[in-house]
Amino acid sequence: MRVLMADDERVLADMVAEGLRRLSMAVDVVYDGDSALQRLAVNRYDVAVLDRDMPGQTGDEVCRWIAGSDTGTRVLLLTAAAGIRQRVEGLGLGADDYLTKPFAFAELVARLQALSRRSAPALPPVLEQDGIVLDVTRHTASRDGLVLALSPKEYAVLHVLMRAGGRVVSAEDLLEQAWDEHTDPFTNTVRTTVMTLRRKLGDPPVIHTLPRVGYRLGA
Repeated sequence: MRVLMADDERVLADMVAEGLRRLSMAVDVVYDGDSALQRLAVNRYDVAVLDRDMPGQTGDEVCRWIAGSDTGTRVLLLTAAAGIRQRVEGLGLGADDYLTKPFAFAELVARLQALSRRSAPALPPVLEQDGIVLDVTRHTASRDGLVLALSPKEYAVLHVLMRAGGRVVSAEDLLEQAWDEHTDPFTNTVRTTVMTLRRKLGDPPVIHTLPRVGYRLGA
């Protein structure tokens, strides 16, 4: 899952982003609405978490822009305005969900996962292929009953490959879906991560490299 976190409370935004990255999400962070619109114009996000009261373009205005676009990005409004009227207004702007501050991090994660599942095509929270079981809700992975000790990026790459259902995924698509905007696209980080993931998955090999094309998961 790739997430845009937009909140002018910098400490909160950075802490949330770090927690989501530990769960293998790719997170870009901005602190004002203008920067949020700039990121949305060039990157594809599964979910945008927007504070309603930000400098520049407000979260409401950013939400309205997303609702009128064809990006497919889901919107979670995050705000201290907890009244029923404010929640109704927020949802009326086109938001998919609404969470008030203060909030529990576990609830934020659950809401993000629910929004991601609502994106087309819908996928089950547990993916299975070639003896590999990926439980997105519990953030666990196993093969043939043995738990895999994966790093956040290895887990994210495996998730992307399993979502592809046997189709080839290019290195560019892996970089777009599993890493954030600060990753140098000219590094060999994708190849290195795939190599360590392939080793941890063990034999028989299930990740296949198609030179100059990409990677495919399948026996």
